[in-house]
Amino acid sequence: LTLDNFKQIGLQSTVYILLAFGEFFAILLAGIDLSVGSVAALTGTFIALMLKAEVPVAVAILVGLLISIVFGIVNGALINALDLHPFVVTLGTNTIFRGITLVISKGSPIYGLPASFKNLSSYVAGFPIPLIFALVMTVILVWFTNNTVAARNLYALGGNKQSAWYSGINTQRYTLFAHILASFLAGIAGVIMTSRVGAAEPTAGDGYETFAIAACIIGGTSFFGGKGKIFGVLLGGLTIGTITNGLNILNVSSYYQKIVMGALIIGSVALEKLVSNSVKN
Repeated sequence: LTLDNFKQIGLQSTVYILLAFGEFFAILLAGIDLSVGSVAALTGTFIALMLKAEVPVAVAILVGLLISIVFGIVNGALINALDLHPFVVTLGTNTIFRGITLVISKGSPIYGLPASFKNLSSYVAGFPIPLIFALVMTVILVWFTNNTVAARNLYALGGNKQSAWYSGINTQRYTLFAHILASFLAGIAGVIMTSRVGAAEPTAGDGYETFAIAACIIGGTSFFGGKGKIFGVLLGGLTIGTITNGLNILNVSSYYQKIVMGALIIGSVALEKLVSNSVKN
């Protein structure tokens, strides 16, 4: 229980939080996005390659985030065109995006990134810049989900797709929009992740979709769609970071940590269903 460790928890939680913010919009539609970890890695790899080619940092980040939006368009367009569950589509694109990451990086980390880029994960006034950025994103997304027509339509679509369609909501457009948001926020997580490590690792973010899903469910987002709050997702991400930090301090093997995360997801969904059934009865 030290201030330095709390700062470390905040820094470690940032990537989980940003990925969970993206996952939130996919789960809000009673779907899922299994590709967020691969999108983060691929975005970071593209940015690292541009930085190695001496592209200015700001331009490289902007182009990388625009590329992440393209990944979201691919996910949303495939879901709409094939009329398949997002689980199936994003399971496939998760593998495709990871494969592209391995191909363009040749399976090796990309080192030698400029100090100005790596400084994005440094401290200002004693606090981690990534955590400050995550908190700013929280404020923006809380405003977005509480005050915009687009967000209300997303909640309506997640609550009942058929009713949303009869209400005049373009269900395909908002499905596409949700996955664009998911990939864009995963791309931001990729920027932070690459900056923290100081290199683009082709295996970075592998399995992080589990953390993102866990953070959403722990934070109160319903796996059945139409229910959830961004602030809850923030708390869920910090909870995941705190648990991971505690297990690391106790020298618990990463293998056992995976067991804990899996149990958390099952337990959280089971608890939500139990509470929901109790309210109905």
